[in-house]
Amino acid sequence: MNYLIAVLPDRIQAEAAYLALEKEGIPTDKVSILGKGYKSADEFGLIDPKEQAKKQSKIMMLWLVPFGFIAGIAFNLLTGLNTFPWAGEIGNQLIGGLLGAAAGFMGSFFVGGAAGIAFGSGDALPYRNRLDAGKYLVIVRGSESLTRQATRVLRQFEPENLQGYVDPAGA
Repeated sequence: MNYLIAVLPDRIQAEAAYLALEKEGIPTDKVSILGKGYKSADEFGLIDPKEQAKKQSKIMMLWLVPFGFIAGIAFNLLTGLNTFPWAGEIGNQLIGGLLGAAAGFMGSFFVGGAAGIAFGSGDALPYRNRLDAGKYLVIVRGSESLTRQATRVLRQFEPENLQGYVDPAGA
C-alpha cells in the first residue's frame, strides 16, 4: 500500500485539492482529509508517539528490571559490601538486587520512553504538529500509479510538504 501525504495551509485548499483529485478520477474512498472539521490523526490511525514511547518502555522493562536485579546481587557478591549491617549478608544481597531492579526500571522509563518518542513515531509527530497548528493533510492511499497520478494533481496546490510512503505490511 502506498500513501501520499500533502500538507495544505487551510481548509479551502484542502477541499479544492480533494475536488481536483475527484475530477481526475481518483476514488473518494482512497482520499482522506485530516484537520479541524474532518478526521483527526487518531481517527485516521496516525501513530501516537506517546503510545509508542509507552510500548518501548514496557518492552525494555521486561529485560532491564530482572537484569538489574541480578546485576545488583552480583555486584553485592563481588564487592562484599555490607551497607546495611542490620540486614545480614543475604539481606544486603537482596537490597542490592532491589536497587539494581530500580535502576533497570528507571532506565527503561527514561531511555525507553525517550527512544519511543524520538524513533517510534516516524514522521507521525511532525504531521500531528502541523494538524495542531491548524493545517490540513490530504492523504491518498492506493497503488503506486494512483499515488503518482495524485502527486501530479496535488503539486498544483503548492503544498507545504508532499511526501510519499510505502507500507510493506499493507501490500
